[in-house]
Amino acid sequence: MATEVVHTIAGLRAALAGQHRTAFVPTMGNLHEGHLSLVREARLRGGPVVASIFVNRLQFLPHEDFDRYPRTLARDVELLESAGCDLVFAPDEAELYPEPQAYKVQPPAALADILEGEFRPGFFTGVCTVVLKLFQCVQPAVAVFGQKDYQQLKVITAMARQFALPTEVVGAPTVRAEDGLALSSRNGYLGAAERTEAVALAAALRQLADGARDPGASLPALEQQAAEVLRARGWAPDYLTLRRRSDLLPPGEAERLGTEPLVALGAARLGATRLIDNLEC
Repeated sequence: MATEVVHTIAGLRAALAGQHRTAFVPTMGNLHEGHLSLVREARLRGGPVVASIFVNRLQFLPHEDFDRYPRTLARDVELLESAGCDLVFAPDEAELYPEPQAYKVQPPAALADILEGEFRPGFFTGVCTVVLKLFQCVQPAVAVFGQKDYQQLKVITAMARQFALPTEVVGAPTVRAEDGLALSSRNGYLGAAERTEAVALAAALRQLADGARDPGASLPALEQQAAEVLRARGWAPDYLTLRRRSDLLPPGEAERLGTEPLVALGAARLGATRLIDNLEC
């Protein structure tokens, strides 16, 4: 059965009338295997499976790549159909934001103004606002997000909990290429030499994670060493850091050396392309 494509909220609601176990995968399009793995996970969680394709202006800073972000709707629909998606919601800006979006979701600074939020101010306000609006449009029982965007998953999970949304937020594992690079739509910006070099970010995070429980090393030294490794290879790191999984705050020394679940997170520019990754430890 062919995947249905709708472009309006009214059309979406008509297509989903009477459904109570809808599973949802929000995307910005330019899809890859990582997105398709989310669709397959959604299929296991309920049905029908809905994917949205919408490049959300609210989460881009003025100097970022909103205008050049690839729009590949026809290809994306073919890929989604192959993964078992039933319905694609692909609104334009005028449909989703028919008037200036004056009401916005402001996530707590302790979670949203660190890491990505420090280097991309307002990013998570844009993310939360569009996700809440998409949830209102789709009314899903479950929504699946990738763990590659680790902080985003934490922010959205907390938003759903605090607003008592009737949507279960599920995190799905990061999908990697054979050489270990986390799949990302922005990998397409990399030149051939940059694509070969890009695996160094995951390697630096592995080094940081491997040293996480070392009593002979200090956390600042571990983080600095990981960043210096990338700088020496021509990268411009924003952060490489070890955090508690629970709240993304720095672990105390006893937590770092004990059994506290931790995660190594990193963001760095390689040429003109900014990549992010993480590794639980």
